[in-house]
Amino acid sequence: MLNADNLPSPLWILGTDTDIGKTHIASHIARSWAKDTSVVYRKPFQTGVDSDTDVNADAIKVAGPNITVETGLALKAALSPLAAAESEGIQIDLEKIFDWCKRPVPQGARLILEPAGGVMVPLADGTPFAKWASALGIPGIVVARGSLGTLNHVLLTCEALMAHGWKIAAVVLNPGLDNSFEAAKDNAKILERFLNVPIQIHESDRKP
Repeated sequence: MLNADNLPSPLWILGTDTDIGKTHIASHIARSWAKDTSVVYRKPFQTGVDSDTDVNADAIKVAGPNITVETGLALKAALSPLAAAESEGIQIDLEKIFDWCKRPVPQGARLILEPAGGVMVPLADGTPFAKWASALGIPGIVVARGSLGTLNHVLLTCEALMAHGWKIAAVVLNPGLDNSFEAAKDNAKILERFLNVPIQIHESDRKP
C-alpha cells in the first residue's frame, strides 16, 4: 500500500514511461498531504494541451482543496517537450524553468513536481530530463505498471536516475493501470532484491 506520509517534500513524481499513472499517484499523494497542510503541485512541462487551464492538463486533475497547482510551460503537441516545442517553432528556456521549479513555497507547504513522460525524455539537444533536473537535488519516486515488463523498465529507469546522481525515495507499482494486482506483488518482491529503496504498491484502485 502506498504510504504518502513517509514520502519527503519536495518530491518528484517520475515514471518509467508516459501514461504510466504519474498524475494519478501525484493526485493521491497531494490529497493525502492536503489533509494536514497546504500542498503545491508544479508541472514544469505540459504537452498535448492548448493552455494550462485545458481540461486535459495534469494540473487541473490534481487541483483540489488546499492544493495549489502551477504549470511552467504548456505546449500543444502531445509529444516530448523538445519535439512539441520544435513543432511550435520555439526553444525551451531551461534555465528559466529550472528557476521556476526551485521557487520557495509558502511556509509549511509541501511540494510535488511532475515532469512530462519518462525520466530520459528529451528537453533540448543532449539534455534529457534526468540530467537537467538532477541539479535541483530533489528526490523522486518512480511510478511503474505492475505487470510483465515492469522489472526491466523499473531497473533501467532507476539505473538512469542513479547515473545522474538522483536519490530515489521509493518505487511505486501502479497495478490499477492494467489490473495487475497479483503480478505486482510478485514483481515487488523481485525488485526488493535488486534495489535498495522501498517498493510500494498502490492498491487503493483495487475493486472489492
